[in-house]
Amino acid sequence: MPRAKSERMNDQQLLRYSRHILLPEIGIEGQEKLLNARSLIIGAGGLGSSAAMFMTSSGVGKLTLCDNDTVDLTNLQRQILHRTRSIGMAKVNSAHATLTEINPEVNIIPLNERVDQTQLLQLVAVADVVLDCSDNFATRYALNQACVQLKKPLVSGAAIRFDGQIAVFDLRTEYGPCYQCLYPEDSTAEETRCAVMGVYAPLVGIIGSMQAAEALKLLMGIGTSLNGKLLVINALDFAMRTLALRKDKECAVCARP
Repeated sequence: MPRAKSERMNDQQLLRYSRHILLPEIGIEGQEKLLNARSLIIGAGGLGSSAAMFMTSSGVGKLTLCDNDTVDLTNLQRQILHRTRSIGMAKVNSAHATLTEINPEVNIIPLNERVDQTQLLQLVAVADVVLDCSDNFATRYALNQACVQLKKPLVSGAAIRFDGQIAVFDLRTEYGPCYQCLYPEDSTAEETRCAVMGVYAPLVGIIGSMQAAEALKLLMGIGTSLNGKLLVINALDFAMRTLALRKDKECAVCARP
């Protein structure tokens, strides 16, 4: 699909994004890259809330948000996109209302559905960066496969109890691993849900914000991403570790034949 003509900033945008523009690493050029960028966020829960807020406030031109769940009272402890009045509403519609208030210039596309692999490939194909803010391995594996196939950078986050992690899987580079290199689909990795184990409310905001930070850097081509690394954080003592990830030469998804 051909891109629309590159958007240049008007006076209101220069003012809105002035604190970005003041940063020499970003400037007008970097901010215009964001205005012309397309992002995809899978999941409008705890991680997706803060990630979507910062992607929107930072001026990413088009943001597609996909989730088939509805807002529940138990969500409000951490899913800051949603309000008490949103209970019973589709999460993507609640999110659309909040995000439009934050920045009406961003084109927010809410998809209230659980997409199949064909739809996922279509969504990933037109995105410049993909954020995995889902809460189950089936979605993570399917999204990883689509990103590997189409060579789109994937920013993955997870949080449970007081433990969070974030990684970038960018198969535009030869050396980079994919999500399945870290968690093989046939492994015994345990899927834990916050509905059972609980989760510290600020932690999902921290990880989601970090996902947005990595995605924005990728879109602007600045800094050094977490590609090939796993950042692990414990919110009880704020101990942080960065682990180097290796590409699995036998990976069923990203290994070359």
